[in-house]
Amino acid sequence: MLHLHHLANSRSFRILWLLEELKADYQLTCYERNKAYRAPESLKAIHPIGHAPILEVDGRPLIESGFIIEYLLKHYDKAHQFKPADDNEAAWEAYTFWLHFAEASVMPPLIMRLVFTKVVEQSPMLIKPVSKGIKAKVEKSMIANSLNKILDMMEQHLQDNHWFAGEDFSAADIQMHLAVVGANAGPGLDKNKYTNILNWLKRCEERDAFKSAEEKGGRLKF
Repeated sequence: MLHLHHLANSRSFRILWLLEELKADYQLTCYERNKAYRAPESLKAIHPIGHAPILEVDGRPLIESGFIIEYLLKHYDKAHQFKPADDNEAAWEAYTFWLHFAEASVMPPLIMRLVFTKVVEQSPMLIKPVSKGIKAKVEKSMIANSLNKILDMMEQHLQDNHWFAGEDFSAADIQMHLAVVGANAGPGLDKNKYTNILNWLKRCEERDAFKSAEEKGGRLKF
């Protein structure tokens, strides 16, 4: 029995989407973030870390989205629909690279940007101009340059590939989706500069399983 504990606007949307792609039989419990934009304390009753996603498998809680994705594919994707077979070296390398690239390279600057945005939003009025100034300096000196290089790399890859692992949709696309949503937040990505990324994002969100995941778990925002 699979039981997904899903937190709104979090990495757990990836697992919800994958479960829908797999047409798995699972139970879903949804949680809302608190006023501080953190996970509720009730999640710690499921796993002491208290972060989402948490996937219970026969009552045993699994955490970490990358690990959960690999677990589900190992046990529920015997036909390799969402992960290239090991003997398809080029597709396997692309799949594995982008699966890890999402968390190791793309998410850190996006999380930094999100944290400073929340700091500004929650600052008292007298301090807000100072926090805005700090945020602007961090954005210019640490976030924008790094993220632009990352996005340029992704854009180039998607110019030559329909999906991140090649011609076929895979769990690497599910893993990368949140990162692209984050990068596209606010004013959005430049439509002329990042055409391939935005077209890929549209293809992802047109999938039936994605739409079903949204209906059950809410619209993913960053």
